[in-house]
Amino acid sequence: MDKIAINLNGSGKKIGIVMSRFNRNIGEGLLTACYAELLKLGVAADDIRIATVAGALETPLILQHMALSEQYDALIAIGAVVRGETYHFEVVANESARGVSEVQLNTGVPVSNAILTTENDEQALERMSVKGAEAAQVAIEMANLVNVL
Repeated sequence: MDKIAINLNGSGKKIGIVMSRFNRNIGEGLLTACYAELLKLGVAADDIRIATVAGALETPLILQHMALSEQYDALIAIGAVVRGETYHFEVVANESARGVSEVQLNTGVPVSNAILTTENDEQALERMSVKGAEAAQVAIEMANLVNVL
């Protein structure tokens, strides 16, 4: 059996990050954890580019532009959609997730989705450090796996 090993070596990888400014404190917490983990995995600071957008629904468009530029080995979507009192939560959560998935399937560039969807701010704040770091790990692992295949 030929089993491909997990490779978290980010050396030489170029990473694009799109962060939603809505729920900015959560987004920035995710970004801080993600950035620190990328550096820990060997990605050079100069090889990380961060773009911000208004909200989660705008994220897929910028991810797509980044993917089509052929400048990045992997992309990361960062943001938070916190449930409110209206149906809008479901629309934003579902459509942003669909858009992020479509970008990677249509372009072949891996996209790690760290757009949190939570019931309240407390849940998001509890998860942001772990999910930010995990997003970095997923991006590097997927970039390396795509290269092997």
